[in-house]
Amino acid sequence: MRLETTRNFLFASAAVLAFASPAFALDGADVLKKINAAYRMQGAEITAKSIATNGDNVTLSGVIIGDAAGPAQQLPIGNITLEGVEEDNGGYTIKKMGFENVNYAKEKLAITVDDIYMTGVVVPAEATANTIDGMLFYDEAHTGPASIKIDGKEAFSIAESNVTLTKSEDGGTLSFDLTAEGFKGDLSGAKDPKTKEAIDALQLNSLSGVFTMSGSWEVAPGTINVDQYAIDLENVGRLDMSFSISGYTLAFLKSMQDAVNAKEANPNKEQADQAFGLAMLGLMQQLTFNNAKISFDDAGITKRGIDYAAKEQNTTSEQLSQMIKGMAPLMVAQLNIPELQNAVSAAVNTYVDDPKNFTISAAPSKPVPFPMIMGAAMGAPNTIPSVLGVTVTANQ
Repeated sequence: MRLETTRNFLFASAAVLAFASPAFALDGADVLKKINAAYRMQGAEITAKSIATNGDNVTLSGVIIGDAAGPAQQLPIGNITLEGVEEDNGGYTIKKMGFENVNYAKEKLAITVDDIYMTGVVVPAEATANTIDGMLFYDEAHTGPASIKIDGKEAFSIAESNVTLTKSEDGGTLSFDLTAEGFKGDLSGAKDPKTKEAIDALQLNSLSGVFTMSGSWEVAPGTINVDQYAIDLENVGRLDMSFSISGYTLAFLKSMQDAVNAKEANPNKEQADQAFGLAMLGLMQQLTFNNAKISFDDAGITKRGIDYAAKEQNTTSEQLSQMIKGMAPLMVAQLNIPELQNAVSAAVNTYVDDPKNFTISAAPSKPVPFPMIMGAAMGAPNTIPSVLGVTVTANQ
């Protein structure tokens, strides 16, 4: 009796496992297929020589990222390891995607990038540009130390970079942040004597700083707000830009992708470029300008620049400063914009006398359609500052 019971239990267990296995077994090929479907919307595709599945992990070997329209541009990136892969309503969630370190060398150039990964990856069940949920999404993209060497000497390096994406609960807004820390540049290897002289005078032999960008995308109206796009270099200054446009909807994005694909698929390059230009011109009609600003906070580069330029022109820094202040309004006067001429003149005078910050803003009273801006540029360029609400200020 005990033997019969045990045998029945084993048969039942085997039946349960046989039934359950197909439901829980991870299909690595389908994971890649659906990643590709989403990635192809960006005009590229991924191929792998082999796919191996082990539990909830998938390894893609011999991966090549290429142009979806043809093999013209292909980038081999080695192996990709997908960890913590789970099926999610026909799509997949991936806890972490790890990439092999980049170690590229050709002739005098060498590029290395370590510790590359993405976390919180969401692969849609059906890739589509009709909804944000139909697009590939991730929480964080990370790289560790990155370096560019020329002739064996490091020219540029970054200690670490991170990109984070955050989707609102209703899926209507996508926020993004990018930080590249520990940026370093070595310009001391300049070969041209005149260039090296300028680099030495401006004290630009060694650069270090941080690059940051943050903003959001409101999906329905297609409003992109770049709140910060800045590079801050020690002993040089901080250049910061921001802007906002509307009309960059999912439909706009899909149309732009179609135009790119059509261009790549057309063997007649001249015809393809012409058609692409017309397509982009048509798409621009859908965009609206909201505002923009560019500012520079000086950390010593302005005075060094004036000193160096004065020496080159065989004059004094004070004399050159006066020349700059006198030339600025004359140059703007050619645009026939009296109100802007006065503002520029006042701002330049203030900044040259005491370099702190210089800002150019465009903030119209209401959003301006791009066709109106293009029309003003072609018919009456001197009206653009008033159309866009341009202001110029210094040390504020």
